[in-house]
Amino acid sequence: MSRVIETNEINKTYKMGAETIQALKSVSITVDRGEYVAFMGPSGSGKSTLMNIIGCLDTPTSGSYILNNKDVSSMSENELAEIRNKEIGFVFQTFNLLPRASCLENVALPLVYAGFNREEREKMAFKALDNVGLGDRTKHRPNELSGGQRQRVAIARALVNDPSIILADEPTGNLDSKTSYDIMELFHELHSRGNTIIMVTHEDDIAHYAHRIVRLRDGLVESDTVNPNPTRGVSEAV
Repeated sequence: MSRVIETNEINKTYKMGAETIQALKSVSITVDRGEYVAFMGPSGSGKSTLMNIIGCLDTPTSGSYILNNKDVSSMSENELAEIRNKEIGFVFQTFNLLPRASCLENVALPLVYAGFNREEREKMAFKALDNVGLGDRTKHRPNELSGGQRQRVAIARALVNDPSIILADEPTGNLDSKTSYDIMELFHELHSRGNTIIMVTHEDDIAHYAHRIVRLRDGLVESDTVNPNPTRGVSEAV
């Protein structure tokens, strides 16, 4: 199995006035293609910092980060933006959809930056929406959809570029329990189709959908374990 992510002894420090805060301390992890991993930890554990580095939204203070055989640790902002667009599909807690744009336009947005023409964009965006069960909602705007449907649009947008990894930051944080489990079942389906998924969550029941759980505390990896019985289906989670 080929390796998608490799972090080697990455440290991240921030200056807060006169104080220096070390958010990550020599974190080394690997993720292979096709894995489904959850990052867990309390507030201040470093899980969000690690996600930002893996998502090329931030760079480590020291150490290296290899994404798909490319060392991205010391890339420029423009290079990181290109890597983000090609390699990473983001799913956020707050959906981050454009309110005045249709579902199709929202999903097609990454393809604009990737240089696809309009016909290609619409075809690819429709396929991505159809893959998440919203092929009949292409013309709807976000305010005409439920929270679960909005998150499905966000997932379709994350998938549309066929990225190396899907990075989901608290993907059920704004959803009720029933809708949360529906969305997690969708992630299970996406993983079974071969997608590599990394999810950040503070909720145990959500983390247990993943096949591997990495727990962080005080900027360190506290544990990295295989989940022998990943949750399957709404009935198991309720």
